[in-house]
Amino acid sequence: MRILGFTETCDLGALYRSLIAEGHEVRIIISEAEARGTMRGLVTQIEDWDAALEWVGHDGLILFESVSEGYGERQDALRLQGYRVIGGSAWGDRLENDRAFGQELLAELGFPAGHVWEFAEVAEGIDFIGKRPARYVIKFSGPDFSSGDNFIGEMTDGADVAAYLSCKSGLLDGGSRYVLMEFIEGIEMGVGAYFNGERFLRPACLDWEHKRFFAGDMGELTGEMGTVATFTGSDVFFEATLLGLEPYFRGRGHIGYVNLNTIVNDAGIWPLEFTCRFGYPGFAVLDPLQETPWGDLFERMLDPGSAAMEIAPGFSTGIVVTTPPFPYSRKQMDEPIGLPILLSPSLTPEDHDHLHYGEVGLAGDQLITSGLYGWTMVVTGTGASINGSIQAAYDRVAKIHVPRGRYRLDIGDRIADEYERLETLGWIGPGAGFS
Repeated sequence: MRILGFTETCDLGALYRSLIAEGHEVRIIISEAEARGTMRGLVTQIEDWDAALEWVGHDGLILFESVSEGYGERQDALRLQGYRVIGGSAWGDRLENDRAFGQELLAELGFPAGHVWEFAEVAEGIDFIGKRPARYVIKFSGPDFSSGDNFIGEMTDGADVAAYLSCKSGLLDGGSRYVLMEFIEGIEMGVGAYFNGERFLRPACLDWEHKRFFAGDMGELTGEMGTVATFTGSDVFFEATLLGLEPYFRGRGHIGYVNLNTIVNDAGIWPLEFTCRFGYPGFAVLDPLQETPWGDLFERMLDPGSAAMEIAPGFSTGIVVTTPPFPYSRKQMDEPIGLPILLSPSLTPEDHDHLHYGEVGLAGDQLITSGLYGWTMVVTGTGASINGSIQAAYDRVAKIHVPRGRYRLDIGDRIADEYERLETLGWIGPGAGFS
C-alpha cells in the first residue's frame, strides 16, 4: 500500500519505519523546513503536495499527524474527494484546541462540571482569582500553544497562577483564550482508542504519563518524558468514558486516535483534555503491545464495520531520550544537531524493535540527531507486570549513547500506589496487576 505522511516536524518517524518494514511504500511531506533532517536517509521525503496526491491516489492512505489550524478541515475535504485519510477531523481539532468547548461536551455527558472557567484577557483571570482564591491550573487553547505554556499552581490562594498570568499577556495576542481549572487532587491517567468513523476499536488502552522534565516531577511541563500503558483490564474505564463519546464522533468524519486525559479520585472521573491525533510518544509506547500490524490497523480504522484489534497482554513502559534544546526548540535557542547516536553491539534484534527513533536522520551510515526539539527517541520495554516493563525499558536505554542525551530515571515509580488504588476503586478490570 502507498502511504503518504503529512507532518510539520515528523513526530511519527518510527511509525513510518514500521510501515516500511511491513512492506508498504511510504513518503512524507515535512512542512517545517528546519525539521527536514528528521528521517533523512530513512524515509523518502517529497515537497510537492500535488505530486504527492497523484502518487498516493485513492487506493493509498494519507496520514495526518497534527491538529494545527486548518488541518482538520483539510482532512475532511480530502475524504469528500475520495481519499482515504487517517489522523483526525475538524471536529477532533476543535475538541483538542478549544478547551472550553471540550468541557461543555463532557458536561453534557454527565461528567463533573463547574470547575472550569474560560477567559480572553489576562486581567479577567487575575480578577477572578482575587475574588475566588483557590489552587488553579491554567491551560491555553489553540494549536499554537505547547504543554510548556500551561502552569499548575501550588498555592492555595492562586497567587502563583495570577503572577504567572501577569507575565504571559503576550501569549494572548490574536484573540487566544485560556481556561482556569480548579486543581483536582487524584490520580492522573488517560484512556485512548482508535476510532473508525463509527465506533472505537476494542480494546482501549490506559496510560499514565510523566510530563515534568526532571525526576520527582520537577521542572517544566513537557509533551511527555515517559509513559506506562496497557490494554489489559481497560473495559470498565473505557465504558465509563470514551464509549459515551461514540455518538458525538460518529458522522463527523473523524478517523484516528482519541485520548481523554483524566483525574480519578473517590468522587469519580474528572476529564481534563482531549488528544484527537496520534500522540507522541504515545504511539511508540503502544506499538509493542499491538499485535495487529500498523498497516492492518489502518485498514480496520478505514472500515466502519471493524470492531476490534489484536493486542498482547501486559504492560509497556516508554522512556523518552532527549537532547538540548529540549524542552524548548531551536527557534528559541541555538543548539547543535548532528550529534552521533551510538548503539551498543549487545542490543539484540528484539531490543532494536523497542527503539523508536524520533528526531534522527542519517549522515552516511551514522545515525545522528536532527529536527527542532531534541526528541531523540523512545525506548520501550514490555512485561507481564508494570515493574517488569520498567526494568526492560531501563535495561535497553542504558545501551543507547548520545552526547548530551538525558532521560528521567523514575518513570513508573509513582504508579504502584496509584494502580492499586484504581483497582480498589474498581476502575481496573480483572487480569491486571502491578506485582
